[in-house]
Amino acid sequence: MSERQVLNKKNLGITAGLPLKASEGSIEELRNDIQRLMDIEAIKQLKHAYFRCVDTANLEELATLFHNDVTVHFRGGNYEWKLQGKHEYVASIGQSFTTEAVGQHNAHHPEIQILSDTEATALWYLADNMWILNHNFKTHGTALYWDRYLKVDGRWLIKDTNYERIYEINDALEERPKFSSHYLGVHGTKPQT
Repeated sequence: MSERQVLNKKNLGITAGLPLKASEGSIEELRNDIQRLMDIEAIKQLKHAYFRCVDTANLEELATLFHNDVTVHFRGGNYEWKLQGKHEYVASIGQSFTTEAVGQHNAHHPEIQILSDTEATALWYLADNMWILNHNFKTHGTALYWDRYLKVDGRWLIKDTNYERIYEINDALEERPKFSSHYLGVHGTKPQT
């Protein structure tokens, strides 16, 4: 795995976006200001939909959230995951979020920068829990995500997504948890044998 980097905006390639200040000019400038706020909200909804689709293995909807050429680079405690393209990433999620998995991923504290009418970046703070039941294993921790988004045909899409763990704890489970509800147990993909 690559060496740990300092997780600051400069090292992550996050630059200042367009100002979040109401224009003093024309109605058209005010409309542009309102559109930027609507774009920020659309990016928030996009990222929240991403985590919902991951945790429910909703692969069909998940695929609609990515640019075709999405790049993925995730760094954890003992792994580094690099993928290229929407199909490769969605297939990989399908292999991970099986009937033998339970996932809970929440993104908080978005720092969204609108760079232009069609490009934006964001930082997100992740808190997650992941159980791999057939291996009696649980991972939990936090990570810092940094993403780049492109607006294509009026819709924001995830173009690049990265994370690096702030902390990660991996625990072997002495016994299989007794979940009273297990959504992926019904709707997840069958694990590969």
